Amino acid sequence: MAELSMDAYWRAPPIARTVATATFGLSVAVYMGVLDGSFFAYDAGRILRVPPQLWRLVTCFFITFPNLGILFDTFHMYMYMSQLEKGHPRLSRREDLVWYLTFICGTILILSHLSGFQFPMLTQALILAMAYTVTQEQRGQQTNYMFINIPSQLVPFAMMAINLFFPGGIGIVLLQLHGLAAAHLYLFLTKIWPEIGGGRNWLETPAFITRLVNGVAPGPPRPAVGARMPDTASARSSGASRGPLPDSWRTRGPGHRLG
Repeated sequence: MAELSMDAYWRAPPIARTVATATFGLSVAVYMGVLDGSFFAYDAGRILRVPPQLWRLVTCFFITFPNLGILFDTFHMYMYMSQLEKGHPRLSRREDLVWYLTFICGTILILSHLSGFQFPMLTQALILAMAYTVTQEQRGQQTNYMFINIPSQLVPFAMMAINLFFPGGIGIVLLQLHGLAAAHLYLFLTKIWPEIGGGRNWLETPAFITRLVNGVAPGPPRPAVGARMPDTASARSSGASRGPLPDSWRTRGPGHRLG
């Protein structure tokens, strides 16, 4: 059973698997008192000090609600991110998903700072942003949410509405609205504006992100389509492969024995 579980774990989408594992592990460590949660929260003052605590820009998206929130938030983090990684039409490559997460998280941070709220933990905003991005591609479908069938595109709004029944729900909804705004901005710049407005996609994945994710250094230009590649096997059989003689000697034709 353990081997089957580990096999299923390693077969999961790699980015979603890694992020969900980091979210679960960090949240458990914080709520069990092993780590100090304030060390990972978003704090503009500490980020800008020298030396800058830049890890806070990432870790503030990895801490869930306590108790059952650890399980539910981690599950939703994995579920929506794996759907983005496996089936979203504009996130078909790993570098596209990395760029999407960079844009969404960066926009949430900017909005949180500009709005004056500066939420210390932004996990709920990221989860709702991913839910919005996933469900906007499922228009016309029905989704079972909290045992009720609703149109898929309404799931993010149902997620916000359900929080109003819990203590502190207004604050959570305000946080989730930052994620909703970031996700809608991404949708507008990558789909609505290019396809309906006739503009260009302003959020094409940068080349440096592609190189960073794939670990590929810039190489020589690829041959033009239709260009004939040298046949290694035929070159070897005809004696054109490299050997101890200079190239200029090998182009003189067949040799003749002297004497």
